[in-house]
Amino acid sequence: MSHARKIAPVEEADLSAAVDTCRSLITTRFPDDDHHGAAAMLLDDGTILTGTAPAAINPSVEVCHETEPYCAAFRLGRRIVASVCLHREPGGRTLVLSPCGVCRERLAAHGPNVLVAVADLDDPTRVVWKTLKHVLPHYWMTAFPDETDAGWTD
Repeated sequence: MSHARKIAPVEEADLSAAVDTCRSLITTRFPDDDHHGAAAMLLDDGTILTGTAPAAINPSVEVCHETEPYCAAFRLGRRIVASVCLHREPGGRTLVLSPCGVCRERLAAHGPNVLVAVADLDDPTRVVWKTLKHVLPHYWMTAFPDETDAGWTD
């Protein structure tokens, strides 16, 4: 019998591994001391996918760090159960970034119980896990109950 704590249907150790994997990508991909970020997504089979975003000359064509793992989950035909995005500042402080509106829309396709990392109100370097439904309480698709996951309207 496991005594590991679960958050929703996800083991806390798996969530910690996703955060650690995200931090590791930032460290290994960006050894300099500049602003950099990355994302990690935990899939329903326990796989952790990571991604980061290349800079572009025209900022309007840049993508979120979450885009790469989101697309890979689709390619693999897997459901995303948790997502974390981190940003390292010069000096090494790493901040937790709540998913932007576009990423929330993308994650919504995986249901209202997807766990997303948000920053602790007292310490923006500390991850707090919340369901997508909690951070997106008035999801626009609830106007179409026949076309969306029933969990959005419960």
